[in-house]
Parts: sequence; C-alpha cells; structure tokens
Amino acid sequence: MAKIDIYTTPFCGFCARAKALLKQKGARFTEIDVMGGDKRRSMISRAGGAHTVPQIFIGEIHIGGCSELMAMERAGQLDQLLGLD
Repeated sequence: MAKIDIYTTPFCGFCARAKALLKQKGARFTEIDVMGGDKRRSMISRAGGAHTVPQIFIGEIHIGGCSELMAMERAGQLDQLLGLD
C-alpha cells in the first residue's frame, strides 16, 4: 500500500472526513498536525502553496484536500492509487 501523509489541524471537519474515508479503506496514514509553524510551512511548501487543511499526499502525489479525495473515490480512482485493486 502507498505511503500516505495527511496534514491536519484539530477540530477540522474536512480533516475528519478525509481520515474516516482512508480508515474505511483500511489505509494507514501518517497524520501531521500543522498547528505549529514549522510543520505548516513545510506543508505549504510541499503542497505548492496550498494553505488549507487537510492536504493529502499518496506516495509523492499531491491529492489536494478532502473534496479532491472524495471526488477520486466517487470516480473509482482512489482504490487504484492506494494499491487496493
């Protein structure tokens, strides 16, 4: 299964939805809380300037946020990217 990083903040509904979908898929992920400045700067740099959370990376591919993750699921593309098919 692909390595997954998800940048989050506490009490973020979109972060919770994205994590719930990944958990439902049985995907293990590394959650990175960006409340601290250094981790937020790292996220923004890695995500090409995106500053909202969540920011999701599967392998080296920047998925985007919760909306993009859900769109991939609806299009039937998420399982393949996760290596589940």
